[in-house]
Amino acid sequence: CFLIRGLLQDGASEGIAYMFYPKLEIWADVQVWRQAATQVFFALGLGFGSIIAYSSYNPKNNNCHRDAFTVSFINFLTSVLATLVVFAVLGFRAKRTVMACVSSNVQKLSEHSCVLDTHLLPTFNYSDPGSVALEDYTRWLEQNEHQLPCNVTACDLEKEMQKGVEGTGLAFIAFTEAMTLLPGSPFWSALFFLMLLNLGLSTMFGTMEGILAPLRDRFKCLSKNKTKLTIGSCIIGFLIGLLFTQRCGNYFVTMFDDYSATLPLIIVVVFETFSVSWLYGADRFLNDIEGMLGWRPPVIYKYLWKYVCLLAMLGLLGATIIGMFIKTPTYMAWNQETASEDHLPYPGWALAVLSLLIIFAMLPVPVGLVHSVVRDRRRRTHGDTETGHYSIVSTDETPMSELDNGNAFPASVS
Repeated sequence: CFLIRGLLQDGASEGIAYMFYPKLEIWADVQVWRQAATQVFFALGLGFGSIIAYSSYNPKNNNCHRDAFTVSFINFLTSVLATLVVFAVLGFRAKRTVMACVSSNVQKLSEHSCVLDTHLLPTFNYSDPGSVALEDYTRWLEQNEHQLPCNVTACDLEKEMQKGVEGTGLAFIAFTEAMTLLPGSPFWSALFFLMLLNLGLSTMFGTMEGILAPLRDRFKCLSKNKTKLTIGSCIIGFLIGLLFTQRCGNYFVTMFDDYSATLPLIIVVVFETFSVSWLYGADRFLNDIEGMLGWRPPVIYKYLWKYVCLLAMLGLLGATIIGMFIKTPTYMAWNQETASEDHLPYPGWALAVLSLLIIFAMLPVPVGLVHSVVRDRRRRTHGDTETGHYSIVSTDETPMSELDNGNAFPASVS
């Protein structure tokens, strides 16, 4: 309903045209590719463990190949739909603001028309500011901008659309302001914030499951107290979230969003891709999928996992790290003297916090690797068998913990 309501507003077509207008110069910016990759990871739950945790509830013969394409395609459609809604509403907001700018300037022009030369007078009806089209005003101003004695300014639709459309400003400033301009604004505002609440809760369901499911499977004592573990984790998350509600909370939101939630995510995905395609083996993984589907997936997947995906992620990771060393990390701070935001470098203690956030976010992967290697060597030392079972879960109750060993795929642990 937001899409239909937005498309019916004046300025929606300009907003959608701005959305699809290509800006090829930004393709050379590593930051753009990093943010694009992060958006894909967030949207699909890659690197968080939520997809792995949810899929572990599937039966053994579930068609994971079909599910992967279905989820990706549906996510693509919903992303495009959500983007259309955003830019339609932003176009409406920007068009309304720009037309108010045009009316104000035409009003000034009407008041000073007596002192203007005849050749400077516009062809449109400046005695009625509300009837002047943006295109007519812009064309006239470009032709006579340097000859006008009165204070007449430009009204740029594109610049107006770029204001407040990043990060939290998109939802809580630009979009919220646009909601107040719609007819029946209380209804649309309530509906919008209910949608934000549901989106946040649904996202946290997947994130929490990606954290709690491995903990329950690894520590049997926790699997017996699922409710207490879930409540305790939510309380810890709530207490940590209080940090972001302080007066300086927006700075910490930016810090976590730009570094703790992006760079470690790329590192985790690199570890996952390398572990599956090289340590476990791409051929071995294809054999497991063949055992599930009853047919072998195309061999192109092997080369995509081993080379294309891995090299792309490594290149993005390397470019991001190099960029951080070349350009000092900065944050946006409010300057009371100029009444504007300035880019300021992070202080030393903040850089230390950023480093710790990145390290702690990626630390479980190498720690888990070392733990598994040490445990495997101890088992071999005590004469345990070197052959185990890799099993695909066929239970609808507990992921990865109650394994169906009777239907497991035998494989060497080494």
